[in-house]
Amino acid sequence: MTDAAAVLDGFAQALQPAYLLYALLGVFLGTAVGVLPGIGPAMAVALLLPLTYDLDVTAAMIVFAGIYYGGMYGGSTTSILLNTPGESASIVTALEGNRMAKTGRGAAALATAAVGSFVAGTLGTLALTLVAPVVADWAVQLGPADYVALMVVAFVTVGALLGSSVARGLASLALGLFVGLIGTDTLTGQQRFTFGVPLLADGIDVVVVAVGVFAVGEALYVASRLRHGPIEVIPVPRGWRSWMSRSDWSRSWRPWLRGTAIGFPVGTIPAGGADVSTFLSYATEKRLARHRHEFGKGAIEGVAGPEAANNAAAAGVLVPLLTLGLPTTATAAVMIAAFQTYGIQPGPLLFENQPVLVWTLVASLYIGNLMLLVFNLPLVGLWVKVLRVPRHYLYAGILSFAALGSYALNFSTVDLVLLLGIGVVGFFMRRHGYPVAPLVVGMILGPMAEEQVRRTLAISQGDLTALVTSPFAATAYGLLAVLLGLALWARRRERQASAREMAMSG
Repeated sequence: MTDAAAVLDGFAQALQPAYLLYALLGVFLGTAVGVLPGIGPAMAVALLLPLTYDLDVTAAMIVFAGIYYGGMYGGSTTSILLNTPGESASIVTALEGNRMAKTGRGAAALATAAVGSFVAGTLGTLALTLVAPVVADWAVQLGPADYVALMVVAFVTVGALLGSSVARGLASLALGLFVGLIGTDTLTGQQRFTFGVPLLADGIDVVVVAVGVFAVGEALYVASRLRHGPIEVIPVPRGWRSWMSRSDWSRSWRPWLRGTAIGFPVGTIPAGGADVSTFLSYATEKRLARHRHEFGKGAIEGVAGPEAANNAAAAGVLVPLLTLGLPTTATAAVMIAAFQTYGIQPGPLLFENQPVLVWTLVASLYIGNLMLLVFNLPLVGLWVKVLRVPRHYLYAGILSFAALGSYALNFSTVDLVLLLGIGVVGFFMRRHGYPVAPLVVGMILGPMAEEQVRRTLAISQGDLTALVTSPFAATAYGLLAVLLGLALWARRRERQASAREMAMSG
């Protein structure tokens, strides 16, 4: 059971004026990057990584968590007003939300998205508070072979489910594993894949890779696909009376709760995160809704449920991240990189070694959720203005910050060359449908998996069967096969449903 004293101490820390400002900064930046098409929380966190070294680790994590939660909310604004999802998890919101906006009900769509995000985010954070300590206590008992099994599960599911195809996802993962091996072998002291470059003996900094693929590569890709001319944003009526009617509240509260119940458990497992949960929520609401005939024409349930699932999944993603050190989304992978830059390894011992950090971070999530609700509805006009920022200024700024931040890591021009090269690789990966998240996950978890494999083989005196014969490892591999089959089936259903909806809208 959660230590109530530790939770209260976390709130006492998070309510300090400095940490409140960092939480506000995080949710504000997160909403801004979520609003802008093509810029997600993963890029924002990666871009800010080099710029937060002067902050203490608690402040930095509060900012990053605020960006994550804010980005989940901000994507709904773009989907509803522009029909251009800023994140893949917001695709479903665009199906009904944009139709509501076209019929003059954009304010109601934005309101149900905001309130649903608050409800789901708060309930998801409560579940995180209750579940995470239990998982951490259990994870302490795992052996090296069990950790290898967990990492294999993360490798296969992230590689197979993030991207347009399994082969491309696994290819991206393999590239990440290779990059993670560059440097000096800690056991033998031999250099690996350094190609005679002394500066690569310490390996490639994960921050350079994260900034390269998420900031530089994504900025180049989005800039190459920019539309010319002004962006047409559907106007939103002013005044609280235009937000939600009594009927809208009545039709939204059940989808909020159902979306939360779907999103949180899906987020805790490496099965596609918010993307899968939003499609499952949309399919559920379409099947259960009393006003089923409105789906495809602007049903508010089709906005309320997926937006709740989206934010609940974000809370669920933090469970394996904090308790096992396993990232299941792109943003979670970058957040693990952020922990590592401070010399902290997320995992079961994090709750024992850094309890103040963990519970202050969790408390800041509650506070950040409230900030999102209080500030975002009145600031819809501001976000509409953000959408009109000239894109060439925006992406020029992103590239400049990426270069300055990467150079500040070691004050080395080699890092700038690596940043450019990795950014170009990231650009071509995005252009040809190769997901970049598995690359970062492979780079972060690859060295950890190698270390655990060596420990297992050292304990078993070289017996390879030790990797699969422990009860937990055998169970994990069996569940992996089932999970992968179900997730791929669900993805196929999502694509079919999305194709049908697009065909109906066309």
